[in-house]
Amino acid sequence: MAEIVLGMWTSHGPTLSTTPEQWLMRVKADQNRPSHPFKLGNYSFDELCELRAQENLGEQASLEQRTLRHARCQDAIKKMADIWDDVKPDVAVIMGNDQKEIFNEDVIPAFTVFSGDTLFNEPASAEQIPLMAPGIHEAEAGHNPPVYTEYPGHPELGRLIIEQATKEGFDVTKMTKLPRHDNHWSAGVGHAFGYIYRQVMRDNVVPNIPIITNTFFPPNQPTAKRCYDFGKMVGRAIRSWDSDLKVAVFGSGGMSHFVIDEELDHLFMDAISKRDHETLIALDEGYFQTGTSELKNWISAAGVLFDTELSGEVIDYVPCYRSQAGTGTANGFVYWR
Repeated sequence: MAEIVLGMWTSHGPTLSTTPEQWLMRVKADQNRPSHPFKLGNYSFDELCELRAQENLGEQASLEQRTLRHARCQDAIKKMADIWDDVKPDVAVIMGNDQKEIFNEDVIPAFTVFSGDTLFNEPASAEQIPLMAPGIHEAEAGHNPPVYTEYPGHPELGRLIIEQATKEGFDVTKMTKLPRHDNHWSAGVGHAFGYIYRQVMRDNVVPNIPIITNTFFPPNQPTAKRCYDFGKMVGRAIRSWDSDLKVAVFGSGGMSHFVIDEELDHLFMDAISKRDHETLIALDEGYFQTGTSELKNWISAAGVLFDTELSGEVIDYVPCYRSQAGTGTANGFVYWR
C-alpha cells in the first residue's frame, strides 16, 4: 500500500515572492477595502488603526522589520525545499484554494479534485498584467514559470480519491483539464499550487493531485469540520491505494491575512503540534474569511496527517506587517516526516 512520508503546511502569498519594499504596494488596496474581518468583527482601515494603536504595528511594518522578516521567510522556504529534496516523495496531494484564477463567477465548486494527465501554468501575458490588483504581478515569479510549462497529474490516485469521496458522501467536482477564460487576469493552475511547484519542489514537479477548496467565496464555503472530515477521507483513500509509491501531503495557504491575528495563528500552530482537531473545527466560521480562510487548507491537510505517525516541527512563524492597521500576511512553515 502507498505510504504517506511527508506532510507540509506552508503559506504561499505575495510577501514570499516580493521584496520588502514591494510589500507596500498592497497598502492602497487595504485602505480602499470597505471592511476588514478581524476577530469576528468588521472594521475599516482607519478603525483598525485606532483599535490596534497600542500594538506598535507601525514599527513592526518599518522597512527594517520588513527586511528582517523577509529574510526569515526566505530561510524557512529553503528549509522546506531542502526537506522535500531529502525525503524525495513520488507523488504529492496538495490541499489549496482558488481566488478566481481557475474558476470564475459562473462556477465555484466547494471541493474539486484534479485527476487529469497534465496541468499547465504560464507567465501572465501583456494583456493580463493590467487586470491584476497592485502587487500581484510583482509576485508572479514565485508561482508562475517563466514560460508555458506542463506538469504531471496522477489520474489513478485522483480517481481513487474521487471514488472514495463519493462513497463517503462528499459531492466533489472532477476536473481533468484546466479551463481558460477570455479577458481574465490569470491562466493555468492557481498560485496555491504553483508556489509549491516553484519554491518547495524547485521546479522538479512530481505527479500531483491539486485539491481545490472554495475557502474564499460565500455561500458554499465548506465548514472547518467539513474540511477536516474531507481530509480524513483523502487519507483513507491514499492508504488504500495499492501502490508502493511515497506520498506527500500539503496544506497550502494562510496564515492570518489580510489582517494579521497572531493569537489565532499561534492557536493553530499549537493545535497542529498536539494533533488537536477539536480546537480547529470548533473555531467560529467568522474567523475563516478573506485570506485567513486559507487556514481551512491546513485543516484538510491535518485531517490526512493526524492519522499518520509522522512528526516534525514549526520551522518558523513570521507575521509580515505592512501597515499600522495590522494588514499584511502572517507566514507559517511546518513539516512532519
